[in-house]
Amino acid sequence: MAPQHHKVAIIGSGPAGHTAAIYLARAQMSPIMFEGMMANGFAPGGQLTTTTDVENYPGFPEGVMGGELMDKMRAQSERCGTVIETETITKFDTSSRPFKLWREGYEDGEPTDTADAVVFATGASARRMNLPGEDKYWQNGISACAVCDGAVPIFRNKPLVVIGGGDSAAEEAIYLTKYGSHVNVFVRRDVLRASKVMANRLLKHPKVTVHFNTVATEVKGDGSLLTSVLTRNTKTNETGELAANGLFYAIGHDPATTLVKGQVDLDEEGYIKTVPGSSETSVKGLFAAGDVQDKRYRQAITSAGSGCMAALDAERYLTELEEEESQ
Repeated sequence: MAPQHHKVAIIGSGPAGHTAAIYLARAQMSPIMFEGMMANGFAPGGQLTTTTDVENYPGFPEGVMGGELMDKMRAQSERCGTVIETETITKFDTSSRPFKLWREGYEDGEPTDTADAVVFATGASARRMNLPGEDKYWQNGISACAVCDGAVPIFRNKPLVVIGGGDSAAEEAIYLTKYGSHVNVFVRRDVLRASKVMANRLLKHPKVTVHFNTVATEVKGDGSLLTSVLTRNTKTNETGELAANGLFYAIGHDPATTLVKGQVDLDEEGYIKTVPGSSETSVKGLFAAGDVQDKRYRQAITSAGSGCMAALDAERYLTELEEEESQ
């Protein structure tokens, strides 16, 4: 069977992917979106589908559930004319034009789809520790984004814990002091990896206690919300339990770039490199948007903004391509 050809394909279905889809569909570019089925460990819609209250996305004064927000984005993409396939792209070839794509289950044959341009918006996933009790209290006291969730009422004036020793952990801990009664930071080693300035700021903060040589071993709760974290000292093996109504992981993210590894320029952490101020990658016609190329902000609203950029860049590219082919 001949592959289905598309002007532009979008891989990924978070805020970046859907914003790109809306813009491209309105520009009459007939986009197809492969939203993935548990791709990167998430249901269609990405990380936001695992989030409860989203209070910092404009247009929702009362807040909105993460899953509901993504349902609305999906409905808008479809209303504008995007074709959405609940399929995962598991193989992608950028070596020739048009780009070749394979849907899951068809990797050994000819490509199932081709596209003149691709918006790559597969996201990134926060590293988790898989502690006993973690699944039960994920988003019920445990989070991987202080900026996203720190202001939620369950954390207000309550003891909080941050795990990590780098700049991100220091920034998140200091940010959480605005809301929590006290912030405890667990550092596996006897020194912070954070920059000297951030480390000093963290260590001097009156609402922060840094626990060196300390790891979390288990989380406990009352059945609905987190109440404490069990600990172990990595040098003495001494164990303990610390009251905590919030536990925030700041141990890094893994961008979903397996599909393009070796085909496009990535940075040392595996994120797609883009030309500053654009969504353009090292491969002409391939545009990256959202957390797959953003290791700094990682917010729904910044992902949506980069999805808009990718759509406008892709539209310009496709228009130029049509002009070249017509000459």
